[in-house]
Amino acid sequence: MIRLFVALSLPDDLRQRLKTLCNGVRDARWVDTEYLHLTLRFIGEVEEPEVAYIMAALSSVQAEGFDLTLSGVGHFESRNKIRSLWAGIQPCSALEALQQRIETVLTRHGIAPDGRKFSPHVTLARLKQVPPTYVRDWLEGNSYFQSASFAVENFTLFDSYRARSRAIYTPLQAFPLYRELVR
Repeated sequence: MIRLFVALSLPDDLRQRLKTLCNGVRDARWVDTEYLHLTLRFIGEVEEPEVAYIMAALSSVQAEGFDLTLSGVGHFESRNKIRSLWAGIQPCSALEALQQRIETVLTRHGIAPDGRKFSPHVTLARLKQVPPTYVRDWLEGNSYFQSASFAVENFTLFDSYRARSRAIYTPLQAFPLYRELVR
């Protein structure tokens, strides 16, 4: 079985900038800088022969490239416990449209629909049993974070392998987006 997800890779300079946010919360497990990304669709475990069909389906996605800006920070919680810290994304209709096209193609291919609402973000840390007081100062201190805009020119299918202490992400194939011709 192979564990897959579709994501946007981030430019090196942006990942380095995000790295500066990855400190200041005791007991947080910060995501390795090289693995920072924006997930468009988690697929989950599939049989190895299925990967080629998923790649073929994703290659049929047609969308224009666009610019994206990260803005703000936040957290996700479950059962009143903070589970992760993230950098947010400025609202972007082109990003929403791309994600919806990917979702449509995958469900037509037989991948079960993702029941969660798309909430674009870049996960920075995962937390277990971290008191909210540890997180409050980090959220307040980084609330005005904003990146420069960057060009999104493709999306990528990744394999996710869980090692002892962390997940390892391997890009399997990038799928180009096109740019509208200027007249």
